[in-house]
Amino acid sequence: MKEQSQRLGTQPIPKLLANLSIPAMIGMFVMALYNVVDTLFIARGVGILGVSGVSIGFPVMLIMMAVSAAVGIGGASVISRRLGENKAEEAEQVFGNILFAILLISSFGLIGAFTFLEPLLILFGATENILPYAKDYLYPIMLGSIFFSFSFTTNSIIRSEGNSRFAMITMIIPSVLNIILDPIFIFGLDMGVLGASVATVISQATVSVVVLVYFLKGKSTLTIYSAYLKPKVIVLKEILTIGMPAFIRQVSGSGMMIAINVMLIKFGGEFEVGVFGIVHKLAMFTIMPMIGVLQGMQPIIGYNYGANQFGRLRETIVLGMKVVTLISAGIFILMMTIPESLVHIFSGDEKTIETGAYAIRIMFAASILIGAQVVSGGLYQAVGMAKPALILSMARQVLFLIPLVLTLPYFIGVTGVWLAFPISDLLAFTLSMFFLYKDRKLFFKSGNAASYKTAPSS
Repeated sequence: MKEQSQRLGTQPIPKLLANLSIPAMIGMFVMALYNVVDTLFIARGVGILGVSGVSIGFPVMLIMMAVSAAVGIGGASVISRRLGENKAEEAEQVFGNILFAILLISSFGLIGAFTFLEPLLILFGATENILPYAKDYLYPIMLGSIFFSFSFTTNSIIRSEGNSRFAMITMIIPSVLNIILDPIFIFGLDMGVLGASVATVISQATVSVVVLVYFLKGKSTLTIYSAYLKPKVIVLKEILTIGMPAFIRQVSGSGMMIAINVMLIKFGGEFEVGVFGIVHKLAMFTIMPMIGVLQGMQPIIGYNYGANQFGRLRETIVLGMKVVTLISAGIFILMMTIPESLVHIFSGDEKTIETGAYAIRIMFAASILIGAQVVSGGLYQAVGMAKPALILSMARQVLFLIPLVLTLPYFIGVTGVWLAFPISDLLAFTLSMFFLYKDRKLFFKSGNAASYKTAPSS
């Protein structure tokens, strides 16, 4: 086993969490920056309808990412625990099954590009004016789904073996390349939204080659063996069982986008959809640092849970909770004080700035609670407890946000869409704290980890 994996069980937790989380945070930050810049270029180069088209098409992309997340995050959890148990060969077998699943996933994206793309976009709320932009954005992405699936999934695997720096690099490469290519295709070649999409596919294809070389050249703890590419039902079942919460979270994000777009069209119009597209990119930007911390925590938690080092597990959770709480507090202050300046980055239109700032102040009113929600769901996932992980992954968006989005606008119009967010944050935070309190003996008290692995909630 390479040193990058062994340190998960030996290095002091504060240093280890910093070593794993900081690269993940940097990678997520750069990725979020790309999303913001991408939207900025579209807003400036195409207009608010272009942003609306991307907003309508984005849920389809989220569904593709959801399946990849189920395989990648589920597989990463299994691999971390196998390495912690010193079962390297079984970890290799899991990796082989993940690669098989990637090929299967990408084939569906390719088929979808030629069969049901337009009906799907109309179902998701595309109007006659928005549909051409949505198609231009999504068609190339679905054709290049193999690159998205491979890069998105393997990033989780690379982190699971403790190589956070290379995982960071695989996030930075496509983001920076995309930022460079966007103005060339959107403005230089006058391709508009289509240019933004082509730039994204080229960027993902480039990083896919880099990652493939990484595994083939023996730089990973894991190796690609042809014998392990043959699917095993029992292995795929374990991967997907643990990865299901990630799938639910991503799909519910897609469902949330669809519900919001439909209700904004119904109670507002295409303009409000474009405004939400801007605010949503800002929201993604703010949550990325917390996801970066979680990504640093998960391999430590999974490895030490598998290695039966319970004190290190507890220390990681407490420290991680403190960090994400500080981050979410900073986000709350930022969003409450300068929302106009943030929206102005995307548009100089006075109405867009005013509407966007109003939406931000309402949507982020309870953002200080988001960090604990992010960590709690990922925590259960890292130790392989699928049921609570699934419930917590569904809580904010499926159980609370989507029903509120579909209900509140009938009473208070478009404001109801914005208000659904803080109410959902409060409810999801309460549920997260309930689960952590219920399982406090597992996560926060000393003892032998093996004696807790059959906890009722698992």
